[in-house]
Amino acid sequence: MTLRTRIEEKLVAAFAPERLSVIDESHLHAGHQPDITGTGETHMRVRIVSAEFAGLSRLARHRAITDLLKPELDAGLHALAVEPAAPGEATRW
Repeated sequence: MTLRTRIEEKLVAAFAPERLSVIDESHLHAGHQPDITGTGETHMRVRIVSAEFAGLSRLARHRAITDLLKPELDAGLHALAVEPAAPGEATRW
């Protein structure tokens, strides 16, 4: 199972999102550090709309997602960009 798939499955189970997109952006970061080649799943972007985020601050939303994905971060996910929203809130996607 790919890292992207694991992330998607965890987010669906935890937040029952109305919209979800997990994007592998690793290729955009090739050469930023000697061990970052652009291959592999090192940089991910999560775009998610979920009713679970209603009433939560932006920081609380980010913490909920990063806490959920801590095992992936500990195992080598180098960067995680998070764009959380509640239904009805403006999104950039």
